[in-house]
Parts: sequence; C-alpha cells; structure tokens
Amino acid sequence: MDRTAQLTARPVARDIAYDPPPAADSLHVKAARVLEDNWTGTSTVPSCSLYPHQWSWDSAFIAIGLRHVSPLRAQTELETLLDAQWGDGRIPHIVFNPSVPLDAYFPSPDFWRSSTAGRAAGAPRTVQTSGIVQPPVHALAAWLVHRADPGLSRARGFLTRMYPRLAAWHRYLLHRRDLGAGGLASVVHPWEQGMDNSPCWDAPLSRVTPAPARSFRRADLDHGAAEDRPTDLDYGRYVRLATDYRDGGYADGPGDFAVEDPAFNALLIASEHALAEIARELGATGTARHARAERLTAALIERLWDPAEGMFFCRDVRSEGRSDGPGGGRTGGPAAGELIPERSVSGLVPLLLPALPRDIAAALVRTLGGPHFGLGGTTRLVPSYDLLGEAFEPHRYWRGPAWFNTSWLLERGLRLHGERGRADALRRAILHTADASGFAEYVSPYTGDACGATGFSWTAALTLDLLHDHPAWDTTAVRELKGGDRG
Repeated sequence: MDRTAQLTARPVARDIAYDPPPAADSLHVKAARVLEDNWTGTSTVPSCSLYPHQWSWDSAFIAIGLRHVSPLRAQTELETLLDAQWGDGRIPHIVFNPSVPLDAYFPSPDFWRSSTAGRAAGAPRTVQTSGIVQPPVHALAAWLVHRADPGLSRARGFLTRMYPRLAAWHRYLLHRRDLGAGGLASVVHPWEQGMDNSPCWDAPLSRVTPAPARSFRRADLDHGAAEDRPTDLDYGRYVRLATDYRDGGYADGPGDFAVEDPAFNALLIASEHALAEIARELGATGTARHARAERLTAALIERLWDPAEGMFFCRDVRSEGRSDGPGGGRTGGPAAGELIPERSVSGLVPLLLPALPRDIAAALVRTLGGPHFGLGGTTRLVPSYDLLGEAFEPHRYWRGPAWFNTSWLLERGLRLHGERGRADALRRAILHTADASGFAEYVSPYTGDACGATGFSWTAALTLDLLHDHPAWDTTAVRELKGGDRG
C-alpha cells in the first residue's frame, strides 16, 4: 500500500469543535500544579523522572506560561538559566543540578566536562552545563515576562540585566554559527535544534560513525518506551558528535554536522524583534535590531524557502554542491550545501514571523492543512513530520508525533497572519489534548494519545498561555511590521 493509500485508510481525527471546552478554571489549576510539582526553587525541570535538570528552550517556554501564575518565578526561571551562560555568549542546552545522581540522565556532567573542555570558550566554573545550545526563544520569553508585570520587572532591573546577556547570545549565533556564510545560524548537533531524531537529520548523520553501544548507557529508556524514543543507532551518532565537539574544545566550524534549520532561525528572528522592544523599553532605539530581523527574514527565504513545495527546508551545509530544492524551486545565496528533501514541522514554524511576505504566509497555511500535515482534517495537532513520508512514525519522538510547543508557535503564526478561524480551532485542540493526555510530552497526531512523559512542563505552561487571551505577538513592532507588509 502506497503512502497516500495508507493515509486515506486511517481514521479521520475526531472533530472537537463541538466538544464542550475544558473548564478554564479547572485547567488553569491543573496546569499550574504541574509547574509547581516540577519547580526546584530556582528553575523548572521539564519532567521530574525523564529530564531532571534545567533545559534551555524548555525554560523559555515555561517562563512564558509561568508569567500568568507568578511573574517573579518566570523572571527567576530565565535568570537562573542565563547565570550559566558561557563567556563566548552561548546559552548551554542543559544546566545540571548537582544534587541529581550522575546516572539519572545521560549525557551527564562528567560526559560534557564543561568547566575543563569548555574553558577556552568561557564555560562557567561554578556550575556544570552541556556544551551545545538550543533554539533561541529566550529574548521573546523575556519580553513577554516583562509585559506580564512591568512594575515588578522595572523594580528588579530584570530587563536591564537580561539585555546584555541576550545580546551576547545573539552575537554568538550570528557570528560564530554562520557556518554556511549565508547569514543564517547553523546547528552543529541534532540536539541543538530541539527536534532530536527528525528525519531531516538522517542524511547528515549518515556521515557520522556512531560511538560503540558499550561506550554509553541510555538513562532515557528507564522512563520511556523504546518505541517512543530515538533508536540506539541514532544515539550512537549523537554521542559521537558530542564527543568530537567536546574534544575540540567546543570550537565551532570543523565538525561533520552543520545544518541551517528554518525553525531555529525563525525563533532567532522573532527574538531579534523582541530584543528591539527590550532596547526601546530601556531607552535605546530598536531600529537596528528590527532591520537585522528583516535581513534575517530575507536570508531565510533566500536560502531555505521552496516555492514549489510551499514550505521551508533545512540546508545541509556540509554537503557538496547546491540544490534546486525538493520540488525544483529556486534557491539562492552562496552555494554552500544542499536542501534536505524532508518535510518537517520546522519548515512551517517561520509562519510566526511578522514580516513574512503575504504569499509565503498563505502558502504555509495551505501546506499546514494539506495532505502532508493534515491539520483540521486528518490530524488534531500539527505532526512533527510529513504524514506521507517514508520515515513517518506516529509515536516515535520527532518522527511523526505532535508536540505542544510547535503547535503553540503555529497557533500564534496563524493568528498573526489573519487566520483567526484556524488559530481558534488549533487553540481548542491544544487545550483539549493537553487536558486529556495529562499534559503529555508529545502525542499521536491522529488520536491525541499520550507519548513520552506526562506532567510535562512546557505543555502545562503553554496551556496556561493559551487560557489567557494575551496575543503573544501583539507588540508595537509587530503592528508596525504588519502595517508595512511586503506583498
């Protein structure tokens, strides 16, 4: 049976538009309880069992939701994370809790050896971290947290302290990570992009010799079903890449894996707009940062957009030659690398950008509801990977399941670009599925059945954000950009 036949043979996701909505007060209480249970006193773990430390982009999403419960805790969440920032500007993807046993999570602090292997890059000496990064949602989170209680933020000097750290973080990405010389940031490990085992990485990872299975022990399988997690082969390649990066002193540039990812760069652009707003709040001008965000948007389109396929694709910077794109579409810019012909939710996330041309936004909306992602028809939340792709698996991590953070980003993108009906339907689906799944880490895109951990922090946090009708992108900058939209 071919992939189209397989799709049409599957049951259509039940329409929840006519279900009674979850009681907002009850759902708020349940979501807030998850965040309370996962709070350590200075930060929030994603999951007490599976992820017992602080994760970078998790904390940014968590802070966005926490602002509706406790703006002070939301500020503390981000402050704790940025206290572990490296001297070169990078924000590490894990900040380790020294009270957690080493065997509770792999790779553990003794694998990363940040304070020694990362010394030349300015790793902190007082806290142990990983040496790689995650998507830059942090400036956006800081701006939204400030807006939740501007009086408290100003009294504590929150943005005054955050701004130089966030600016250094963006400088690191824009200068040290422009490995394709086309103006975009590259990730040097699949864990950095956050979608660990996406099929987008299969081709670049095929060049990597996996570490021997006996050289590491996976703690994740103690808490999650093997069929829901990355394979041992995937893990062997992750470990090899991380080991080589560590042994090279965490220097950027020479590794076997470097990919320009649309979601990573879209979040960087959104955070550049947020940094501009933070600068204006602090009495400076944000014009240069808004202009930089627009230039990055143009680079994103030039290097990663495929008009024939109606979505963005990853670019493998380490591959040779150039590509005309999976669907024959034009790609421009420097001839570094090739586009990777895999349809991932990452290629839809740029919908959240305010300066996206109208025709590109419309094409993304069509792709989102089309046969490859099926939103509003065959799927209730946005699948992480192409429903018709050969590598699609509905329960295996980022190879098909739906995740709440990407659906939240797309809900905001739909709303920003005038798709209110679709945004409202996705919002309802997120709230229903979060409630019914026990705030699962991720779910089947067809049924909403829970996968991975339950009581997951960013699921609870983003549920809180959707329960409070504060449009996440309704800043002065967004209104101005929308007024001057390029058609």
